[in-house]
Amino acid sequence: MQAFKAIFARYGTLSLFAVLLASGCATQPQQYDYAAFKESRPASILVLPPLNSSLDVSATNSMLSQVTLPLAESGYYVFPVTLVNETFRQNGLHNSAEMHEVGLRKLREIFGADAVLYIDIKQYGTTYAVLSSESRVTAEARLVDLRTERVLWEGAATASSAEGRSSGGGLVGMLVSALVNQIVESSTDRSHPIAGITSGRLLFAGRPNGILYGPRSPKYQTDGSAQH
Repeated sequence: MQAFKAIFARYGTLSLFAVLLASGCATQPQQYDYAAFKESRPASILVLPPLNSSLDVSATNSMLSQVTLPLAESGYYVFPVTLVNETFRQNGLHNSAEMHEVGLRKLREIFGADAVLYIDIKQYGTTYAVLSSESRVTAEARLVDLRTERVLWEGAATASSAEGRSSGGGLVGMLVSALVNQIVESSTDRSHPIAGITSGRLLFAGRPNGILYGPRSPKYQTDGSAQH
């Protein structure tokens, strides 16, 4: 309070407002409540083929092929994608929506996993504009305990091919850059590697409000967030 009074006395109301605004911008995001996660201590995760809320039909397979790595690297056993898909097909389920409707008890009975991961792809693909073309992938995830049916964790992540691009060089430079980017975006499948970045941001342990380390990780016992 004394600091605010000193600023007000020296610089006036405007500077005091600026200080308050800066303080608000520096507020840290609220810490995720990991109580259920720590109590559950899942070791194995069943990943269902993601729901696809985007307009690109390749989104589900693209994302599904890249979610095992971050989970495995984080210390979990992940059921093989091909095994999961074949098991569902043998039971007459052929698309993600049908698989997501299977009850938790049934999933536990069939696979014996500790938890199931539901993924919903909100955005996948490339958009084109005069001055900016980009491939963007956004996904949400929810981890549910198959033994207690409690939600252990929820999160979301996004990645874009436009990250880190420079807008310098004036209008001519921007037009040239936009043209080059559009050629690259349209001639290559940029969304697939961007989906890999999104998967990493979403599912690698150790990220702010991300999943906790699993029992196969060397950080499982040393990281306080993985203990209870």
